[in-house]
Amino acid sequence: MKLIKNILLVTFATGALAACNSGKNTNDDMQNKNLLSTDLVHNPHSADGTDSKTMEEMPTMDFVDTFHNFGTVHEGEIVEYDFAFKNNGKSPLIIAGAMGSCGCTVPEYPREPIQPGQPGVMKVKFNTAGKPNHQEKTVTINTNGKRGTLMLYIKAEVIPAENN
Repeated sequence: MKLIKNILLVTFATGALAACNSGKNTNDDMQNKNLLSTDLVHNPHSADGTDSKTMEEMPTMDFVDTFHNFGTVHEGEIVEYDFAFKNNGKSPLIIAGAMGSCGCTVPEYPREPIQPGQPGVMKVKFNTAGKPNHQEKTVTINTNGKRGTLMLYIKAEVIPAENN
């Protein structure tokens, strides 16, 4: 019985190691997937403190506004709003990802780096289907900028379908 347990343990450990190694990305894999270089990301924070020179060089994502009220809309409508922003920093801004607070709120964002001084747009679509009455949603944005994570906010009064 002990021999069987040892064999199962070795088999499991070997399988786990193989699974871990199969997920590794090589430089060739990164080039094949057209991923951005990690040279564009700099972290000014370390155990030694904050590197103020690196902080000064970091990109920013400065929005004209971070809140939009769609007002009164009818259930079933898909409404959208363009949140305008600008990179006022000194290095390229990379948007690593953006996610709505639920599946009804979908952000679309630039996939290419935004160069210093250049504008950009984060389009947010809100699908009101199945979302009657007062609604407040958020979009969380992750960047390589000074603030790292940013939030956008939307709200709407959705007239239920049975009242349309």
